[in-house]
Amino acid sequence: MDQLKYDNLKLGERGAIISIIAYICLTVLKLIVGNMAGSEALKADGLNNATDIVASIAVLIGLKLAQRPADTDHTYGHWRAETVASLVASFIMMAVGLQVLFEAIGSVFQGTHESPDIIAAYTGIFCAVVMYVVYRYNKRLATRIKSQAVMAAARDNISDAWVSTGTVIGIVGSQFGLPWLDPVTAVIVGFLICKTAWDIFKEATHHLTDGFDVELIQEYKKTIAGIDSVETVKDVRARNYGNNVVVDVVITVHAELDLQQAHDICTDVENELMEEHDVYTVHVHVEPDILKECIG
Repeated sequence: MDQLKYDNLKLGERGAIISIIAYICLTVLKLIVGNMAGSEALKADGLNNATDIVASIAVLIGLKLAQRPADTDHTYGHWRAETVASLVASFIMMAVGLQVLFEAIGSVFQGTHESPDIIAAYTGIFCAVVMYVVYRYNKRLATRIKSQAVMAAARDNISDAWVSTGTVIGIVGSQFGLPWLDPVTAVIVGFLICKTAWDIFKEATHHLTDGFDVELIQEYKKTIAGIDSVETVKDVRARNYGNNVVVDVVITVHAELDLQQAHDICTDVENELMEEHDVYTVHVHVEPDILKECIG
C-alpha cells in the first residue's frame, strides 16, 4: 500500500510540472503583451500567473519531500511536507496579490486612462483556453491518484482561467468608451489572487492543526458499529498526514472474549476502514463491555 501511495505522489509531480511550464509561458506572454498593449488588467493577470509558478513549485517540492520514507524523527513519514509547502505558497501569493491590488487601485484614481490594444483581449482568450486544458488534465490526474495537492492545483488552474476571462471582459469593455474598466478589472484580479491565497492558507492550516471533516468521522463510526462483535464505538478521532488519513478508534467488545478474539475484531475494524474509506493507518484500542456484562 505504501508503494502505491509513493507511486501516486510521483505521478502527481507530472501535474505540477505541467502547471509550472504553462504558467511560465503564460506569465511571459501576458507581461510582454500587457506592456505593449497598455493593459493593466493583463499585466495584473500575468503577475497572478507568476505567483502560480511559485505555488506550483512549492507543490512539486512538497510532493518530492513527501516521498521520503519514515525515519527516526519522522515516524509517520514526511507526508505533511506538501501541506507545509502549500502554506508557504499562500504567503507568497498573498504578498503579490496585495501588490497588484494597491497598484491597480492607484491606477484607477489617476484619472486618465487609454483603452488597451485589442491584442490584449486575444491574448487573454488564448490563455484562458490553455489554463482550462491544464485544469482538465490535473483534475483527472488528482481524481485518479486521490491527491489533495494536485486537486488544489487544478482548482488554481480553473480560477486562473476565470481570471483571464474576466480580464478579457475588462479589455473589451474598454474598447467601447470605458477605458477605466481595464484598471478596475485589475483590481478584481488582485482580489481574486488574495482570495485564492486565503483559501490555500485556510485549508493548509486546517490540516496542520489536525482539523478534520466531522461528517467523515460519523461515516467511520457507522462503518465500525456495523462490524460483528463490536458492542459500542466509544470514540473516533482522525487527522490528515498529507493525503493520508490516520484514525484512532476506541471500541468495546464482550468482556468474556479472549485476547486473540479481541485482536481479530481490531483487525476487522482496521481492514474495513482501509478498504471502505481508504484510510491509511488505523489504531484501535479495545475495552471490555463491563456494563453489558453486569446487566447480563
